[in-house]
Amino acid sequence: MRNRMVLTLATAAVVVLAGCGNGGTTPGAPLASIPAPSAEATPATPENAQPKRGTASADAGLTVTNIRLGHQPGFDRVVYELGGTGLPGWLVQYADHAVQDGSGNPVEVAGRSILEVRILGSAYPFDSGVTPYSGPDPAVDPSVPGVAGVYRTMVFEGTTQSFIGVQADRPAFAVSTLSNPTRLVVDIATP
Repeated sequence: MRNRMVLTLATAAVVVLAGCGNGGTTPGAPLASIPAPSAEATPATPENAQPKRGTASADAGLTVTNIRLGHQPGFDRVVYELGGTGLPGWLVQYADHAVQDGSGNPVEVAGRSILEVRILGSAYPFDSGVTPYSGPDPAVDPSVPGVAGVYRTMVFEGTTQSFIGVQADRPAFAVSTLSNPTRLVVDIATP
């Protein structure tokens, strides 16, 4: 019995430590698939399609450094990796049209639904001191069937705006954060 408990604790420690990495990518590196969920990466359950809000920490000054996509049974995941200080806030909701903050210009987004992501507590790269995301726009991963693409990461007045093209008609989603490195995670339900 004691040996079984030690083995169980050792296995749990390996699972937790495996989830603490950054998926093997570095800022600005090409997109990488997200590993299977671990204790840290367990998805927030996508329960509904209502807007989700979170408050940034008072010292937040964050810049998007990478975007990763992954597919798991029951959900697709979009991860915005962030560099800088503090913790992000967010406003994530479905939009009828993608319109760029500041300019009012339309953004062409593929898919049946548009999920607008606003990362609060954002900073321009020259203020945060980190190298911004410079990968493809849109970011796509063919192994993630429910996401048509992740579009733009434009900073305007302390908010980074991005759009996720979703292949389904406004499925349920959940938003959460992870640390080491700081990440904003959007999990989108799949059939």
